[in-house]
Amino acid sequence: MNDKTLTTDHSSPFEKIRRTNDTGSEYWSSRDFAAVLGYNDYRNFEQVINKARLACFNSGERIDDHFVDITEMIEIGKGGQRSVKTIMLSRYACYLIVQNADPSKEIVALGQTYFAVQTRRQELSGRDTEEERRLLLREEMKLHNVRLAGVARAAGVIAPQDYAIFQDHGYQGLYGGLRAKEIHQRRGLKKSQQILDHMGSTELAANLFRATQTEEKLRRDRITGKDKAHRTHYEVGAKVRQTIREIGGTMPENLPPAESIKKLEARSRKKIQTIK
Repeated sequence: MNDKTLTTDHSSPFEKIRRTNDTGSEYWSSRDFAAVLGYNDYRNFEQVINKARLACFNSGERIDDHFVDITEMIEIGKGGQRSVKTIMLSRYACYLIVQNADPSKEIVALGQTYFAVQTRRQELSGRDTEEERRLLLREEMKLHNVRLAGVARAAGVIAPQDYAIFQDHGYQGLYGGLRAKEIHQRRGLKKSQQILDHMGSTELAANLFRATQTEEKLRRDRITGKDKAHRTHYEVGAKVRQTIREIGGTMPENLPPAESIKKLEARSRKKIQTIK
């Protein structure tokens, strides 16, 4: 982790400070990261890093794999230099840091979206097939939709019709103004078919993050009232959309519909029975 080459071919502020070492592995400098997140006093940022280290340990990961302490030279004016302690951060370390940073900073919210989506992509890239990725994500989506409904209910979204409106706000933020019904029609799906069952892994991952972050924000900010809950869901969806745009991804409404997840589940069950 000693190559200081910056990558500047993406518009995201987090991509602009991403570095690569001699082996091509990516990393971020804690000094660069603190500046982007608006921490003018690096000592305050060190407190956030310490929380992220603890979260890393609690997740079962080796801290040294994600936080590497080094000393580097920085310019101090008139051609002078001095050594400072810096930490080389993995993508996962960056994800943990933005989860523990000041949530009132808009750039922190953007970072939470960016690193969660990218970390999810990395996790899924090691799986064998698109089918397996879809099956995993669809199950997670079911779980988190139930949890989101519970948090929304506590915020005042109680009646089924109100919850449908609440869900539409999330879709509108993520899909550029399209409601669930309009997405359904755009995909040419039958009335009995659910849009989530016909999403590929990339689209499911974006919707999963929309759901989990809305759930977290409703709970963390103690949001009450239907209107505020609706606005929160829309804003989170819009943040996810903004991140997809910044990393050069395809907008979710432009992704093609996928084969029914029910068919994949049937094939998966059959495969398990054959192995038995």
